[in-house]
Amino acid sequence: MMEMIRMVLVLSLICGASGFTLATIRDATAQRVEEQELTYVQGPALNQIFSDIDNNPVKDRARIADAQGQEHIVFPARKDGKLVGVAFQSFGKGFGGDLGIMVGFAVDQGGKNELAGIGVTTMKETPGVGTRITEGDFRNQFVSHPLDDVALKSGGGDIAAVSGATVSSTGAVAAVNHAIKTFNEIKDKIPSEFGS
Repeated sequence: MMEMIRMVLVLSLICGASGFTLATIRDATAQRVEEQELTYVQGPALNQIFSDIDNNPVKDRARIADAQGQEHIVFPARKDGKLVGVAFQSFGKGFGGDLGIMVGFAVDQGGKNELAGIGVTTMKETPGVGTRITEGDFRNQFVSHPLDDVALKSGGGDIAAVSGATVSSTGAVAAVNHAIKTFNEIKDKIPSEFGS
């Protein structure tokens, strides 16, 4: 009996020490992991949206809360020192799981806003089919698109779905519409956060 208690005690100590070590390592590497994701996942998506800017949106990012208090990492785009756009990540449901879509907005100081474009950050779609939402033919449909009526042609809109990838296309459009809703909630905070 004493042997069993000692064994349970030793195993409990080993499990506790292992859990503590793993938690410490996770905490110590969390900032580096976030920086890697920002640089190598979200950075390329931002480059697909804003190709002619003179700042580093990843470096200049800020967190802005929406109407529900949820914070979004917002990336500003500047040209000649003037804020010309912002972008943030939104999610939609794809065939293989969640689709991460970076949605860019062209910010007009006169009050007119439109989409600047989209870039795909994460996905698990079928290679050669659903992955075609990353191609320019699909993504370019969102460039300079008004913020209202973003829908697939099958739903009365003007966005052509990728042939054979309706679920992926629908998920991308859903992510864009969710981002538009969020943008409308936070757009008044953007000038105070990033200036003009």
